[in-house]
Amino acid sequence: MKRSDVVIVGSGINSLTAAAVLSKRGHKVTVLEKNDWIGGCIKTEELLAPGFKTDVFSGWHPLFVTSPAYAELKDDLEEFGLTYLNTDVPTGVILPNNESTVLYSDRKKNIENFNRIAIGEGDRYDELMRNFEGNSDFVFHMLSNEPVSWNSMRTLSKFVRKKGLKEFKSEVGNMMKSADSLLDQYFESDLVKALFAPWILHTGLGPNDAAGNIMMQVLVFSLEAAGMPIPKGGGGELVKALMKIVEVNGGEFFTNEQVYQILVEKDKVVGVRTRNEEYLANYVLANVTPHQLYENLLKEVSIPESLQKDVRNYKYGNAAMQIHYALDGPLEWGNDELNRAAMINITSGVEGVSQSVNEVYNGLLPKEGTIAVGQHTAFDPSRAPEGKHTLWIQLLEMPRNLRGDALGEIDTSNGYTKEVIETYVERIEERISKHAPNFKKMIIKREIISPVALEANNMNLVGGDPYSGVASIDQLLLWRPTSKYKRHETPIKNLFHIGASTHPGPGLSGTSGYLAAQEVK
Repeated sequence: MKRSDVVIVGSGINSLTAAAVLSKRGHKVTVLEKNDWIGGCIKTEELLAPGFKTDVFSGWHPLFVTSPAYAELKDDLEEFGLTYLNTDVPTGVILPNNESTVLYSDRKKNIENFNRIAIGEGDRYDELMRNFEGNSDFVFHMLSNEPVSWNSMRTLSKFVRKKGLKEFKSEVGNMMKSADSLLDQYFESDLVKALFAPWILHTGLGPNDAAGNIMMQVLVFSLEAAGMPIPKGGGGELVKALMKIVEVNGGEFFTNEQVYQILVEKDKVVGVRTRNEEYLANYVLANVTPHQLYENLLKEVSIPESLQKDVRNYKYGNAAMQIHYALDGPLEWGNDELNRAAMINITSGVEGVSQSVNEVYNGLLPKEGTIAVGQHTAFDPSRAPEGKHTLWIQLLEMPRNLRGDALGEIDTSNGYTKEVIETYVERIEERISKHAPNFKKMIIKREIISPVALEANNMNLVGGDPYSGVASIDQLLLWRPTSKYKRHETPIKNLFHIGASTHPGPGLSGTSGYLAAQEVK
C-alpha cells in the first residue's frame, strides 16, 4: 500500500492543475494515469517525422492563460521553462467562393476591417464587444467559480442591483438565445457571420442551440483579448512544467496504472485500488465521466436513486476527428493575413454549420463540414525543421453513431472503417486544395485520429466526443453533471469529481481541478 494526502485519478489538465496547486500548498499528491503518458488531451510528440512536433489532441490554450489556475501558477510555470507564444491574428475564415477575412487581437483593427467589408459592420462589432464588457465580470465569475456558493450569490446579487431586475431578466433571456440569433442581431455581412459561426462548435454547441448566444460572446471576446496562445515547443511543455511543480514538492506520477475501484469506508473516501496496488489517501479527485465514476469506480457503493437517474440521463455530444500533416513548406492561401492566423475555418457560413450539425445529429457524415485548420508553426517555428511546417486539422462535426453519408457517396454500413475514414479525409483534402492549391504537393506525411481512436486514447472521450458530454443548457452550470451536489462534491465525503464532465465544462482551462483543490483542507 502507498499513502499520500491526495490521490488524483487521471492526468488531464484539471488533474495537473489540482496537483500543482495542492502540492504548492503542502499536500503530498499522487497522480495515477491509465495511459503511458501524462497529460490527457495534451500530448506533444513527433507523430509524423523527426523534428515535427505535433499537438496530437488539443492544441490551443486561450482558456488556460485566462484562468485562475494560471494566475496562481504562472511564475512557477515560467521558472520551469514554460514560454507562451501568440499571434495578433487568432483566427480567419474562408468561404467556398474564396472570400476571406481575419480577426485581430486589436479592437481598432477589427472595427476598421469589418467596416471595409460592409458599412457599419465594424461599429456593430464594437457595440457587441462593449455590451459584453458590461456583463463580463458576472459571466466570467460564473464560469470560473462554483455557481452555488456564497461568493457567486453575492456576485449575482450585485449584478441584479447594477442592472435592475427588469434589465437583468432581459439580459439573461438574451444570453439563453442561440448563437445564430446573436450574429443576425449584430451583423449583416455573411462573411463576418461566417468568421464567428464555426467557433460555437468549440463549446460543444451548434449555432441553433440555446445558450449559444452568451458562449459566442465569451469566445469572440476571448479571441480578441487573449488571442490563441501556445506553449513554445508544444503543449507538452505545459505538462512538463506542471509536473515539475508537483515533483519538487514531493508529489508522484504513475503511468500504466488504471484505477478500478474507489475505496470507501463509512461514506468517506479512503483511497483507490488498481490492479496491483492500493493507494490510500485522505482525499480523492476523480477526472472521469459520470458513468465511469458512479457505475464503475463506485459500483460497490450505494448511490442515491436521484443521482443514478441524473447519471443515466447524462448525454454525450458529437464526435471529432484529428488530421495531422508534416508539410514541406507553407500553404499558399492567397491572403497574407491568413498565413499568420492561428486557426482558419473553412466553411460556408452560419447556415452551413447549422446544416452540418443537423446532419451529424442524424448520424450522417456532413456534406460540407467545418474544417478547422490550425497553423502552429505560423508563430512557433521550433515545432518543425527549418522551412517546414505542421498542419493541425480538427473536424468537430462527426457523428458518434455513424449511420450514413449525407452525400450518399461513402458506404458506412460497417461504421468507422479505415476505408470510410480515408475516403472522408480525401473529401476534406479536396476542399482545402481549392483554397490552398499547393496543399497536396506540400504533404510529407499524414496521420488520422478517428473518433474511434480518440476514445481508445482517452476513455473520457466517449464515442469520440472531445468534450466529455454535450454542453446543452441542461448540462451546464448547476446541472453539470448533476444538480444534487455543489463544489464538485459527491455523496462520498472527500471524494471530488473533476474534468470536462463537470462545471465549467469543456475547454482547456483547468478550472474544475482548481475549484476542487480549494475544498481540500
